Amino acid sequence: MDNTLNKYSIETTDYHVGQDNVQKWGFDIHNPVFGISAGLIFLFLSTLLIVDPSTAKEALNSLKNGIMEDFDLLFMWSTNFFLLFALLLMLSPLGKIRIGGKDAASEHSTVSWLAMLFAAGMGIGLLFWGVAEPTAYFTDWWGTPFNVEAYTPEAKSLAMGATIFHWGIHGWSIYAIVALSLAFFTYNKGLPLSIRSVFYPIFGDRAWGWLGHVVDIMAVLATLFGLATSLGLGAQQATSGINHVFGTNGGIGMQLGIIVFVTFIAILSVIRGIEGGVKVLSNINMLFALALLLFVTYVGFDIVKVSIPDTFMAYAENIIALSNPHGREDTTWMHGWTVFYWAWWISWSPFVGMFIARISKGRTVREFLFAVIFIPTLMTIIWMAIFGGIAVDQVVNKVGELGVNGLTDISLTLFQVYDALPFGSAISVISVVLILIFFITSSDSGSLVIDSITAGGKIDAPIPQRIFWAAVEGAIAAVMLWIGGKEALQALQSGVVATALPFTFVLLLMCFSLIKGLNSERTLYK
Repeated sequence: MDNTLNKYSIETTDYHVGQDNVQKWGFDIHNPVFGISAGLIFLFLSTLLIVDPSTAKEALNSLKNGIMEDFDLLFMWSTNFFLLFALLLMLSPLGKIRIGGKDAASEHSTVSWLAMLFAAGMGIGLLFWGVAEPTAYFTDWWGTPFNVEAYTPEAKSLAMGATIFHWGIHGWSIYAIVALSLAFFTYNKGLPLSIRSVFYPIFGDRAWGWLGHVVDIMAVLATLFGLATSLGLGAQQATSGINHVFGTNGGIGMQLGIIVFVTFIAILSVIRGIEGGVKVLSNINMLFALALLLFVTYVGFDIVKVSIPDTFMAYAENIIALSNPHGREDTTWMHGWTVFYWAWWISWSPFVGMFIARISKGRTVREFLFAVIFIPTLMTIIWMAIFGGIAVDQVVNKVGELGVNGLTDISLTLFQVYDALPFGSAISVISVVLILIFFITSSDSGSLVIDSITAGGKIDAPIPQRIFWAAVEGAIAAVMLWIGGKEALQALQSGVVATALPFTFVLLLMCFSLIKGLNSERTLYK
């Protein structure tokens, strides 16, 4: 037996996947993770029916803001560390190790693999913030990076650089570390596809007890509430877009209808699994996104041909300064944007990391880290440079609704930009469809992740279990909208971000455990 993991050797554990499971009602549930997670969710929803949403929002916002102000250095330096750790690991001899073993083959084509990880990890954020975020920084909607004067050439450069900073290699390194850790311990060591497995080299068999239960329950709640928040906010944006394009006057009824539709399609997708569901939707996603990107590039080519290289340069020039939290005079902007973003990436890392892990068997560590960190970042730079560049140009030249009045309704910003472009109505329709497909993809991929955790780390949970969690996710979003609309969703979002604090320590431990695990296979690649 290999004993290079010092006190605990992965190969000698007696634990087997699903040993604590209970089969009932067609479910294959891990006891007690499934029961406690479901109980806490229904307790939360019951409490919301009693508590005023504005009160909940105020309390959770206060908690979130306190965490981000008091632990800003922890979030900033931890995120810097995760990036450096991933880069060093990629360049080290450990980068030769293959996920699934030395002779493992890839289960998905590179194109489909990249499409799935991109759709799960980014998706709707590109559409929602691709125009709004650069415009916000340029116009001083909520502070400017380094307190630069708004509406100046320097503000324009920093607006683009800071936007890419928040969506670039720092954030994707967080996802990459979690995904690599889960993939390695699942496919190389035969442990359950669950967060707890990563800590076996450190805690031994205690990882299968309450220590592991708590970590997995936290991951379920963060994933479910994060997805429900995004689904609710996405329903509002899609409704705004439909009303704007078609002249309708849909309100809460249309929002709930969109959630029902998205949830129904997501259920059909999770029933079909990775190959027949998520993979197909992700490929459709990429085709629609590529078509939209090319068309907008064509109609705005004069702006785009300048914006893309300028955005690359702005990101490269400002990445180090934006990464440094010391001596900053723009702390309001840093807390409200950068620290919030790092907390959001961390809180979403169990979901996105586990999904990427599930689809990444057969890749080497080096190939995996390069693809997960740099390919999505490259796509993000191009996307943000095109859409953000056009939006900022409209503001500079006072073109259209956005150029004249600035940011008035974040959910409409994208469509206001389209109104000032040729064939704006057609582009808006494509974007509404893309928004819905992105949310369906996020919903079904998130449901598959929750299925795995609550099934004790099994790769394929029974179909009734998949349906249950996809339906619960949609129900949470619908209840939140029905009870308190945007206020309730923002309260839930604040709660999700607050979970980033304990997860930051989980990720730091994960790095140490991953190194111990990878070292146990290093001799196989000499």
